[in-house]
Amino acid sequence: MNRAEFADFLRRGRARLTPSAAGLTAGARRRTPGLRREEVAQLAGMSVDYYTRLEQCRGPHPSRQMLAALARALRLTDDERDHLFHLAGEEPPRRETASTHVAPGLLLILDRLHDAPAQVVTDCGEVLAQNAMARALTLDVMSLPRRERNLLRRYFLDPEARHLFPEEDRPDHARAHVANLRAVTAARPDDPEPAALVAELRAGSEEFARLWAEHEVSLRHKATKRFLHPLVGLLELDCEVLLSHEHHQLLVIHTARPGTDTYERLQLLRVVGLQDMSPQAV
Repeated sequence: MNRAEFADFLRRGRARLTPSAAGLTAGARRRTPGLRREEVAQLAGMSVDYYTRLEQCRGPHPSRQMLAALARALRLTDDERDHLFHLAGEEPPRRETASTHVAPGLLLILDRLHDAPAQVVTDCGEVLAQNAMARALTLDVMSLPRRERNLLRRYFLDPEARHLFPEEDRPDHARAHVANLRAVTAARPDDPEPAALVAELRAGSEEFARLWAEHEVSLRHKATKRFLHPLVGLLELDCEVLLSHEHHQLLVIHTARPGTDTYERLQLLRVVGLQDMSPQAV
C-alpha cells in the first residue's frame, strides 16, 4: 500500500468536494475549501479517528468494503475509484459485473431528492445508497451487513420483510422480483453474481423455485406500489426507475400525487423521519 499517495489522494478528493455536491448543508463559514474530515467519515460510515489516521499515513490497511465506501463518499468516478484501490494495493472491482460503486450522476440526483423516498440498487437488488425518506419509508438498509442489503434475499428469505406491503399485493411483488432476476441472469451469463443469487433463492424458498420454473421475464419499470407504514398507514406511491446501464444500477424513486391522502401522509413521514421505525425492507 502506498500510504503517502493514498493519503494525498484522500485529502485532495476531500478538498475539491463541496458540501452541496455531497448532499450536505454548508453550515457555518468554513476556513478551508471542501469537506471536513468528520463529514467524509460520516458519508463513508466510519469513525472520524479512522479516517483521520488514513489521511495521516498511519491508519490500518482499509478493507475493500471500506475502499468502496470512501469512493462513494468522495463521489469518485470509476477511474478514480480504481486508482484508490490500486494505491491501497487492491485489485479494483471488475467492470463487467454489476458495480457497487454508485454512479456519480445517480448520487447527484439522490442528494437532491428531499421529499421523495429514493434509493440506488443494482439490477440484482442490492441497495447501494438511500436518502433519508427511503430510510423512513422502509429501513436504513445501509446499516446492515452487505449480505442483508439485497431486496430479493430479504423478500424471499425473511418473512418480516413482507409486512411493509398489503397481503393481497405480495404475490405480485414476488412475481416481479423473479421475472426481473430472470432477465438479468440471461443478460449477464458470465457474471457469477446473479446465478449465485438464483441458486441460493431456489434452495431457500419454495415460492421462488416455483415462480422461477414459470420462466416469466420482465425488467423493472414504472409502477404503482402500496406500502403499509407502521406510523402513517397506507401509502400508494408512483414508482419511477432511472437506469444506469453501464453500472447495472437503478435509481428507484417513489412519489405521491399532490392532493391525495398519500401525499399528506408522505409529508407527515418526512416529519417523523426515522423515529420508531420497524425493520422492514422493500
